[in-house]
Amino acid sequence: MSEAHLTHRLRRMTGRDPHETHRTATPLELLYDLTLVVAFSLAGSQFAHALVEDHVVEGLLGFAVAMFAITLAWINFSWFASAYDTDDAFMRLATLLQMVGVLVLALGLHDVFEGFNHGEFDNSVVVAGYVTMRVSLILLWARAATHDSLRRRTCLAYVRLLTVAQVGWVVTAFDLLPLVVQVALTLALFALEVGGLVWIETHLPSTPWHPHHIAERYGLLAIITFGEVVLGTTTAIEAVVEKQGWSLEAAVIALAGVSLAVGLWWVYFTIPFGAALSASNARSMVFGFGHLALYASIAGTGAGLHAAAYYVEHHSKLDAGQTVLTMAIPVAVFVLALFTIFHVLFPGRDPLHAWLLVGTLVVLVAAWLLAASGAPLSTALVVLMLAPWVTVLGYELRGYRHIAEVAER
Repeated sequence: MSEAHLTHRLRRMTGRDPHETHRTATPLELLYDLTLVVAFSLAGSQFAHALVEDHVVEGLLGFAVAMFAITLAWINFSWFASAYDTDDAFMRLATLLQMVGVLVLALGLHDVFEGFNHGEFDNSVVVAGYVTMRVSLILLWARAATHDSLRRRTCLAYVRLLTVAQVGWVVTAFDLLPLVVQVALTLALFALEVGGLVWIETHLPSTPWHPHHIAERYGLLAIITFGEVVLGTTTAIEAVVEKQGWSLEAAVIALAGVSLAVGLWWVYFTIPFGAALSASNARSMVFGFGHLALYASIAGTGAGLHAAAYYVEHHSKLDAGQTVLTMAIPVAVFVLALFTIFHVLFPGRDPLHAWLLVGTLVVLVAAWLLAASGAPLSTALVVLMLAPWVTVLGYELRGYRHIAEVAER
């Protein structure tokens, strides 16, 4: 191995080869993702607490802000790293700054959720963390603009977009603004960041991101998010054991929660995202931002299992039917979002997905009806855990042929 690869001296950010073979996530990227574990965990626990206190609307607002801020910043950084990661000292220190920003943002989530409960939008700490993350990225884009003459316009466009957006975010943190104005400005700024990114990537020279590397990065973050479902399962089991000791109910909840996580994981990794991104750059934006709904729905499922733990402990204002809905609705959103992304990446008629979606919804409704009619929560969870397995069974029996055909096309 050459000395250049053993040291981390500054290297020029001229762009990596998008056709590089055996391109995988780096240890630096994996280290960075660990901060997302903390952020998703805190967002999920705050959301679950809001749900069981019957602050559903407030909880949804806080959860939406949290997931959008965390994931949007991760998306932009990950696509930049796919195109320009030099793994030199500058890149490593900029990533360190990103990690600090994620942790600061995560620590501010409690204020956001509590603020919504009191008719306020206390986002000052979250904005501080978010702006820290984006300043790191602005520095990276500026450095890439200096070195990559072919894509200088693109890199500078990102610098201008992110700089303007961060000024706006700082304004939203002012306590003098009414709640309605803060929320409206927040929505406008999120729209600016997403819309600006799409415009840059579709109207200016594209950055040299690697399709299979991007697919792997998104898959790794999905696995991290599935960890929230496992954590929620553990919390629910702990609540049952603390109340009545190890029992059949605890075992059933363990089976249901883990089966739900594995089923959702199986469904997600059925789709060859890397092949789709290699075939068409035009649909990469749908893949990239469509995952906002996927990650939120997975984390929401974990929050629902947290809510189930509160219900078992009699610390919830929700009844059994409503508790099941905190898990069933995110699962439905996950399947619907995944099928939508699939059909954008692989256009064409696909009656199988329609049948699988209907079957999934039937199972979810059945689980809710069981709980609402007075059946034990554990029984409803056993039915609920079957929802993703409808799609797994459909793919394993027939769908894999269809996926192979459309991927080949």
